[in-house]
Amino acid sequence: MTAVNAVSQNDLMSLQGDPLPSDLADALEASRTRVASVCRRVLFLSRTGSTNDDALAIAEEEDAEGLVIVADEQTKGRGRRGRVWHSPPASGLYVSVLLRPPRPEGDLRPASLLTLAAGVALAEGIEAAAGIRADIKWPNDLMVGRRKLAGILAESAGPGTGFVVLGYGINITARAFPPGLERATSVEAELGRPVDRAAVCIETLAALARRCTDLRHGRFDAILDAWRDRSPSSRNARVEWEASSGRLSGLTGGIDDHGALLVQVGNRIERIVGGALTWLG
Repeated sequence: MTAVNAVSQNDLMSLQGDPLPSDLADALEASRTRVASVCRRVLFLSRTGSTNDDALAIAEEEDAEGLVIVADEQTKGRGRRGRVWHSPPASGLYVSVLLRPPRPEGDLRPASLLTLAAGVALAEGIEAAAGIRADIKWPNDLMVGRRKLAGILAESAGPGTGFVVLGYGINITARAFPPGLERATSVEAELGRPVDRAAVCIETLAALARRCTDLRHGRFDAILDAWRDRSPSSRNARVEWEASSGRLSGLTGGIDDHGALLVQVGNRIERIVGGALTWLG
């Protein structure tokens, strides 16, 4: 990623979309040097299907590195494996960032660690904006206790583009998740008071910029150590999943240096890099 010196007000309004809310525009202008390496232009949409879909479509048509799409509402928001991400208006933070992960000397770790770096960044950004410490459940969920606060979905753009769309959703108010969903929470539910959505947006983008700088400069241990510190469930938690040999279960044993989850199954270690994983208990 190539950093820019600042995000100008003209750049923020240069893409077709809805007018930026004044609080977000002011917050971006005040924090332009902190977010500039991942946020060159902002597209704000009052209502859209999916910010990730929008970013993927744009990536097919133009070099839009550093494009950030922010929506007030998504009608087709989704998480991993096609799961629905409930995205009603004025209740959550729905963001997609178009990035080109660096590959210093052909090292593939920046791309493989991007989702983990994003999880660390979201946790740090939420803590900076609202004072809430969230844990990370491998690979991409932010939790407060046993309740889900935020999720991340990274998707590769078309072949040859080199782009990754990093989407994230954060529950700001209780309206951000369906009624009766017990394993969900929101920033305001945890705080017991309203929170500034623009501040949460800025702090998560600023933290993402810092962690992408770590990736660009090969500071992988800084990301891995921060992730491990925020993920107690990555050790000694029982999980199960469907393998080619059938249903397996075991105890988590941390992550390796490429971000894969290690699971002790009997007297061997299984390395999990993707797919559906069920957390037991």
